[in-house]
Amino acid sequence: MQLPALLSRPAVRVLCTAAILAPFSPLGALAADLSLSVADGPAADATLYVALYSDAAGYAESKSVAAQTVPMQGGKARLVFAGLAPGRYALRAFADENGNGKLDTNLMGMPTERYGFSNDAKGNRAAPDFEAAAIRVDADLQTVIHLR
Repeated sequence: MQLPALLSRPAVRVLCTAAILAPFSPLGALAADLSLSVADGPAADATLYVALYSDAAGYAESKSVAAQTVPMQGGKARLVFAGLAPGRYALRAFADENGNGKLDTNLMGMPTERYGFSNDAKGNRAAPDFEAAAIRVDADLQTVIHLR
């Protein structure tokens, strides 16, 4: 049986080699996992809401690139954002202590439920900006947010 010109022996060898080496190529190393531990949550069970932002504009407009909800038990939770492209990211988190699905605030607009940001960044009467909360993810990374 003859191979068509497009699938000559050298072409088949190149395709086979590429298929074998693909898992070891630098392109496979571009994805990273961001593992997050959250501490200092409420003693009672609560739901943790976490949003991931990839740039300042999305962060300012609350347009996350990914979000997760996980149960908090004993004031702690763990989660992973898998397969992230290398870059800078910021995280916002809050513990929904009353189960209404939102971060409650008082009349002055200050949160009445526990919340936090990557880098444990703090704002001045507002959320910290993206630069303060940004973390670099070039390879698998573990980080912690302490709620307040």
